Amino acid sequence: MKMDMSQYLDIFLEESKEHLHSLNEKLLILEKDPQDTAALNEIFRAAHTLKGMSSTMGFDDVADLTHHMENVLSDLKQGELAVSTDVVDILFACFDRLQMMIDQIEKGSSSPSSDNADLIQALEAIKDRPAGEPLPGIEAELLEKSRDDGEQASFIFNEYDITVMKEAISRAFQVYYLKVAVHPDCLMKSVRAFMVFKILEEEGEIIKSNPSAQDLDEGKFEGYFELVYLTRLAQEEITTRVNSISEIELEAIQEINLEHVNREQDSVGRQEQPDEKEEVQASGPVPDEGKARKVKQTVRVDIERLDNLMNLVGELVMHKGRLEQIGQTRQVTDLNETIEQIDRITTDLQSVVMKVRMVPIEQVFNRFPRMVRDLAKELNKEVDFYIEGKETELDRTVIDEIGDPLVHLLRNSLDHGIEPAEERIKQGKPAVGTVMLRARHEGNNVYIEVEDDGAGLNAENILAKAVDKGLIDAKEAKQMGMEEAVDLLFSPGFSTSSTITDVSGRGVGLDVVKTKIESLNGEIFVDSTPGRGTRFRIKLPLTLAIIQALMIGIQDEVYAIPLSSVDETTMIQKSDIKMVQNQEVMMLRGNVLPIFRLAQLLELPETEQKDEMYIVVVRKGERQIGLMVDTLIGQQEIVIKSLGKLLTGIPGIAGAIVAGDGNVRLILDITTLF
Repeated sequence: MKMDMSQYLDIFLEESKEHLHSLNEKLLILEKDPQDTAALNEIFRAAHTLKGMSSTMGFDDVADLTHHMENVLSDLKQGELAVSTDVVDILFACFDRLQMMIDQIEKGSSSPSSDNADLIQALEAIKDRPAGEPLPGIEAELLEKSRDDGEQASFIFNEYDITVMKEAISRAFQVYYLKVAVHPDCLMKSVRAFMVFKILEEEGEIIKSNPSAQDLDEGKFEGYFELVYLTRLAQEEITTRVNSISEIELEAIQEINLEHVNREQDSVGRQEQPDEKEEVQASGPVPDEGKARKVKQTVRVDIERLDNLMNLVGELVMHKGRLEQIGQTRQVTDLNETIEQIDRITTDLQSVVMKVRMVPIEQVFNRFPRMVRDLAKELNKEVDFYIEGKETELDRTVIDEIGDPLVHLLRNSLDHGIEPAEERIKQGKPAVGTVMLRARHEGNNVYIEVEDDGAGLNAENILAKAVDKGLIDAKEAKQMGMEEAVDLLFSPGFSTSSTITDVSGRGVGLDVVKTKIESLNGEIFVDSTPGRGTRFRIKLPLTLAIIQALMIGIQDEVYAIPLSSVDETTMIQKSDIKMVQNQEVMMLRGNVLPIFRLAQLLELPETEQKDEMYIVVVRKGERQIGLMVDTLIGQQEIVIKSLGKLLTGIPGIAGAIVAGDGNVRLILDITTLF
């Protein structure tokens, strides 16, 4: 009788991800220190366990690949084979393939199909070659054989490429694979390639090329080259444009289907940002020295259950507010005593639920060492990558969203920030660059920083590029300082890259980062010193679920302003308002503060102006403005509710709350209101 293994699938997936995570982490350690036998033993143990599990579950392709990996790892353990870059590269390629197959299983495939002959052949070649002899052509062979669906799969797309393409598609761009042939008699191939890039980039972005952009620039290619192109142009228009260049012909064009892309990091992201399961830890007191350490008891809890629990706590907070209103109105002593007890219990319960939802940011950070390693190799740069504050905790909803912006910022630091080794030596810097990723708590916020010791930002270059792109005119550029120049970096489509590279965001980058962070009610700041380096600082709220807010009234409407955006409140007389360049302003402790009538911003009907008005002073970054309101109701804990797909993205509105009296109140988004 055949045993039904499907009941064990969830356990298999959870444990496979843990072993793959261990494989990835220890391979990076082994590459840095080939003598680290503990790391090697851990890799061998993970591969061996994964082989046994997959064989038991009937996933023979996974078992076969891990078996051949195990043979190579065994030779490494016994000293018959030395740890080298090409050996580690092959093991990483196997790791990526295993990730892909486990991901297929997770998506419902009963037998993940993957032709692993290329990798098995490469692993055998490692074992059989004479000591010290290189492995010629292995990388190219792996690249060719990883084709997934037609010509387009001759590219291996990493996590960053996927992010850029998804972002482009969300902005109504198409993603095309182009194969461009050059006439055999062409004498100036590199010039023709440059002309293709130039004519295509008038209406789009080239995010990848094969051969690399540098090889194309130097004419190191034969017959044809391939491109990945983001544009809103139709296929016919692209064909016409390319074929208009003499000695050039567009041999193939097809739309890239992201579903069939060989995604290098696809399951890594899922592994380290769990969507379905989350671990809830009940930690005991810190053990004293000399005593036996207490083992943490953990339970896996479905995320949906946690969300339901959070919603129930939110409703409890809402009704607590309603009870307080009734108690204040009716002045019932017994009721007030009960409300105090409910208040205490609700606060404690809310605190516990919030802690349960908190996840160490390590889950996001762990995927970056491998990415930085691969990218530094691709760019031919030497980089030391350091991580601090992995234990910092954030709400899981924020954790799920913060990965992509950090990918952009890290790639930006490596590509635009860190200089090539020879250039660093000329400037008196160490040949090896440094990139730092750190996280820390500060009050009710978490700060995440990406810092490099590279070239820093050059205000003149940024402003010149902005003038060239038509974002500002030359007169405006002369009046701008470093701070205004840095703000331009976050303009859509802006890029300071003067050379075409495969890594450059091609203008699909920092604007995406800013949009994503602001959608999380966060802010981004940039500090840079030319020649010394750049630091990007992201400020995020600890949680997106329950926040403190200032309730204000305008006419008959009540609105909530997140307290994190409020600096202070004040009252002014009508006579205190002055006009400067058609803008209403007031004096606040010797400083000129621009003020805006919130009723006008929200397009509410005009009413007669009162002699006394309340001003709520709000902040975005270093800028302050005053919002004129009719009444200040007070501070309140609010539970944020989404407005749904139809109303999402309205400038100035972050969401809604259901008040204690049952009415819906809107939450103002100060960031977009600015």
